[in-house]
Amino acid sequence: MQSNYLSNWIQALFNSLPPEDYKGGLLVLGGDGRYFNKEAAQIIIKIAAGNGVGKILVGRDGLMSTPAVSAVIRKHKANGGFIMSASHNPGGPENDWGIKFNYSSGQPAPESITDKIYGNTLSISAIKMANISDVDLSRLGVTKFGSFTVEVVDPVSDYMELLQSVFDFELIKTFITRPDFRFKFDAMHAITGAYAKPIFVDQLGANSDSISNGIPLEDFGNGHPDPNLTYAKELVTIMYSVDAPDFGAASDGDGDRNMILGKSFFVTPSDSVAMIAANAQETIPYFKNGPKGLARSMPTSGALDLVAKKLNLPFFEVPTGWKFFGNLMDAGKLSICGEESFGTGSDHIREKDGIWAVLAWISIIAYKNKDKKVGEKLASVADIAKEHWATYGRNFFSRYDYEECELEGANKMVEHLRGLISNIKTGEKYGNYTIQFADDFAYTDSVDGSVALKQGIRFVFTDGSRIIFRLSGTGSAGATIRLYVEQYEPDVSKHDMDAQTALKPLIDVALSISKLKEYTGREKPTVIT
Repeated sequence: MQSNYLSNWIQALFNSLPPEDYKGGLLVLGGDGRYFNKEAAQIIIKIAAGNGVGKILVGRDGLMSTPAVSAVIRKHKANGGFIMSASHNPGGPENDWGIKFNYSSGQPAPESITDKIYGNTLSISAIKMANISDVDLSRLGVTKFGSFTVEVVDPVSDYMELLQSVFDFELIKTFITRPDFRFKFDAMHAITGAYAKPIFVDQLGANSDSISNGIPLEDFGNGHPDPNLTYAKELVTIMYSVDAPDFGAASDGDGDRNMILGKSFFVTPSDSVAMIAANAQETIPYFKNGPKGLARSMPTSGALDLVAKKLNLPFFEVPTGWKFFGNLMDAGKLSICGEESFGTGSDHIREKDGIWAVLAWISIIAYKNKDKKVGEKLASVADIAKEHWATYGRNFFSRYDYEECELEGANKMVEHLRGLISNIKTGEKYGNYTIQFADDFAYTDSVDGSVALKQGIRFVFTDGSRIIFRLSGTGSAGATIRLYVEQYEPDVSKHDMDAQTALKPLIDVALSISKLKEYTGREKPTVIT
């Protein structure tokens, strides 16, 4: 990291906020445990003191998951909080580090603030850093420096308390301790390792061997803490083995993403949020009166749309980015939402929440099996998914990630696609598919009227199939091209088809119209989900 990079950004943040949003106020600080977080925490604390912050709550050892930071901000009515994380990207001296700021509702800062921060980083002339000693972050307790206070807190307790108010822990515990049910949670040596034992083992009674890679490490065990079929290979191998557990799940670097698996069965994130929403009212006490509304990011499959229609609930399609959900939640319009990028959550906080999604799924499985005696066949993850498809139809969906592409080639491909959609006409044929419309997705926020442009290039066909292209901003090297393909299938007899087989004709169309290989030189994707 460049000298003063972090100090510059933190001071630029304070320069961007109205003084009443932090002077004498309360802030929260936590992170995912990656390399440099402990040093960064001391820098942030000193600059917060130098700018007149009254108190800062810090997770022990600088640890606190992104969902937990949001929960702590909301419980303690803090002015905001810092999250030291580069999300699902690798950690270590040669890898990624990052930081973000969440506002008083617990949601990521809006673009109006992040744009100001960037502008101020270019013109900053002084860093207000208090001359105070480092704080021992390994011990719970309060340290005072005049009018400034640092309190080191348990990173789990407030978050655990919130989850207990959302879910029926007795139902889950009764089921999870059955002798005929086994599950595996892979923390990927990331932040949820600090939460897995207190929640799953100590509170819910799971066997300690249900947790794998449960110790947070600065380099995530030299792994890539992204819970998908490629990077969570260890869990995938276990769940597709002959003696697989009944349920498997993983979470990412900062604890806000999740992957759900059954025995030899993968639940796509698009299906996962739809299935949670369809079952929420009867299985999760927090939703006993029904969800207020449902929402998904634009690239996410339309499975959730079908649930919203059947349940007669308000539905929203937003750009990728959790902040778009937060506005709807604050306005009381939204309860359950998700992104195809393994993010699922609800309005209990203002971030996506990996452990919440895992508990939601265990709640559904537990409820479906609450009357089953030991020894009777349990309804499985696959059974629940197939029952859902029989009711709503199946949205075959896949995402191809082409990571670390050369930026020039990626941009040329996007320019080519924008030229194509500007001239496309309804009724044009691409293979066996007929164009309904094509555009570059734009979104007007129904709450604050803000407009987001160029959020993804869409080709939508008359049978409901979709092809979408986006450049992702969550990597740190080159460009990541994401290709999304979706096809709706109402015929139950075809629901057991392999997704890649079902989608191959559409994928071939996508690769042809984008000229992806020509522009990037890539023969195949880095990751397929």
